[in-house]
Amino acid sequence: MRSSNIYERFSQMFRQHPSLSRFLVVFAVSGGGLVAYSEANLQSSPKIDELPDAGNQKKRVVVLGTGWAGTSFLKNLKSPSYDVQVISPRNYFAFTPLLPSVTVGTVEARSVVEPVRNIVKKKNVNVSFWEAECYKIDAKNKKVYCRSTQDDKEEFIVDYDYLVVAMGARVNTFNTPGVEENCLYLKEVEDAQKIRRTVIDCFEKASLPNISDDERKRMLQFVVVGGGPTGVEFAAELHDFVSEDLVRLYPAVKDLVKISLLEATDHILNMFDKRITAFAEEKFHRDGIDLRTGAMVVKVTDKEISTKEIKTGKISTIPYGMAVWSTGIATRPVVMDFMKQIGQANRRVLATDEWLRVEGTNSIYALGDCATINQRKVMEDISSIFKKADKDNSGTLTVKEFQEALNDICDRYPQVQLYLKNKKMSSLVDLLKESKGDVAKESIALNVEELKSALSQVDSQMKNLPATAQVAAQQGSYLADCFNRMDECEKHPEGPLRFRESGRHRFRPFRYKHLGQFAPLGGEQTAAQLPGDWVSIGHSTQWLWYSVYASKQVSWRTRSLVVSDWMRRFIFGRDSSQI
Repeated sequence: MRSSNIYERFSQMFRQHPSLSRFLVVFAVSGGGLVAYSEANLQSSPKIDELPDAGNQKKRVVVLGTGWAGTSFLKNLKSPSYDVQVISPRNYFAFTPLLPSVTVGTVEARSVVEPVRNIVKKKNVNVSFWEAECYKIDAKNKKVYCRSTQDDKEEFIVDYDYLVVAMGARVNTFNTPGVEENCLYLKEVEDAQKIRRTVIDCFEKASLPNISDDERKRMLQFVVVGGGPTGVEFAAELHDFVSEDLVRLYPAVKDLVKISLLEATDHILNMFDKRITAFAEEKFHRDGIDLRTGAMVVKVTDKEISTKEIKTGKISTIPYGMAVWSTGIATRPVVMDFMKQIGQANRRVLATDEWLRVEGTNSIYALGDCATINQRKVMEDISSIFKKADKDNSGTLTVKEFQEALNDICDRYPQVQLYLKNKKMSSLVDLLKESKGDVAKESIALNVEELKSALSQVDSQMKNLPATAQVAAQQGSYLADCFNRMDECEKHPEGPLRFRESGRHRFRPFRYKHLGQFAPLGGEQTAAQLPGDWVSIGHSTQWLWYSVYASKQVSWRTRSLVVSDWMRRFIFGRDSSQI
C-alpha cells in the first residue's frame, strides 16, 4: 500500500508539472560541472595549525568568524603571501538558509555544516584555526584577546597585521521582558536542533493521559514572532511537518494544533514584492495559520505571550507550548566595545567605507551582519568634485569636462547612478540640462552653486544593504580579491579618482549585486523575486529553489547529503524522533 502511494505521488508530480524534468536538468547542471572543475584544480597542501616561522615576513591576517562572510573570504583567498589565523567559537560553516528545514527534519543538521578544516585544507595558503571566542579587540596595539570554548577557558592573545571582523550578529530581543528566558531562537544549528526536540516534546506531553484539555491545547499552540523570511519559512515548514507527518502519528491531538505568526508591521515579508506578500498571506490563511499583523509582543512568560495591537493599543494574551523569536539582529558585545574604542559608540553596527575598511582604522575590515557600509555623500565632496573636474580652472564645468569625470563619479558615488535610473535619465548631462533648462548640450556650463543644486537630491537614494547571507558572501569574495591583488594594485591603482586628494584609490569600491531571493511557503510552493522585477510563485519555483540551494552548498559532501535528505523526506516522510 505504501509503495503504491509513493508511485502515485511521483506520477502525479510529473503529470501536473511537465516542467519538472527541465528543473531537474537545471539542478544537475547547476550543482555539477563548474564546481567539480574548480574543486579538482585546487592544490591540496594541508597547512592547518602550522604557526609561522619566527623570521617569516608574511603579513598575518586574523579572521574572526566562520559564517558566510568569513568562509567566503577564506575560500577565495589565493595569495600565498599571507599567514592566516581563523578564530571562531564553532569549527564549521553552516548553510543558514536551510535552518528552518532542519527544525522539522526535512534536512538533517549535519547535512548543512562543513568543518572549516575541510574548507581550507585544499588551499595553497598557510592557515591556522583555533576554536575560541574573541572577547576584546585592541586596535591600537593590533591584538585580539581570545578565550577557548573548552572547559578550561584558557585565554591567549593573537597579533595581526590585518584583521577581518566577520563575527555576525546576535538575536535582537528589543529588551522585551521574558524573551531570553522563554523563547527559542533560529540563528544557529544548535537552535534548530533544540526547536526540533521541543516540537516533538510538545506532542508527546500532550498525548499523556493525565493532561487536562486546556493544558493539552496550550502545549500544541506554536507561536512564531517575526514575519520576515526566517519566521515565515519556519511557520510554513512547521505546518507541513504537522499536517503531513505528525497528524498520522498523534491522531488523538491533531485537531488541537495551532500555529500563530505574529508581526508588528501591517504585512509579512515586507522586503519582498507586494505580489509575494499578498500570496503568502492568502496561503497562510488557507492553511489555517493564525496570521496576526500589527501585533507587537510586549511580554513573554513561561506559558503566555502578551501582544499590543499597534492601531488600538489593546493588550491580549496567547497561551503557547513553544515560542520562536525571529525579529532581527543586534550587535555582539565585543563589537560594541570595539566601536567605543574607535569613536563609533553612537552607531548600531560597525561603519565601514566602501572598501569594507572600518572607519577610523587602517588595517581592520568588517563584513557581514556586524557591519554596514557608510556610503559617502556626494554633497560632502561637491566642492572637491567640482574642483577636480574643472581642469582649466575656469570656474564653470562644461559638458566635456563633466563627461571626463563621469565614470569616476559614478564609481565613487553609486547613488548618482541610482538617482539617474529612477529619474529615467541616460546620463549626468540630462541632469545638468534639467537644471539649466532648454539649452543646447554644448552650451551647458555650471558653476559650483548650480552643480550643488543639480545634485542636491542625489543622496536621497542611499540605502543600507540588507543583512543577508548573499551580501555577506559577496563581501567576503570581494575582500579576498582585494587581498589577492594588494601589491599589484598598490603599484597600479584601478579605483576611482580621489576627489579630496591626488591619485586614485587602489581598488574599485564594493558593489552588491542582487541575485534574487526566495521565500518557501510550504506545500511545495515557493515565491521568488529575481533580478529584473521578475516574480515567480508556485510549484515550479520550488524546484528552482531546490536547484539553487543545492548548487550553493559549500562542498560536494554537503551537496549530496542535502539532496539525499530531500529524497528521503519525499519517499519516507520526516523523522519524528527526538534525536
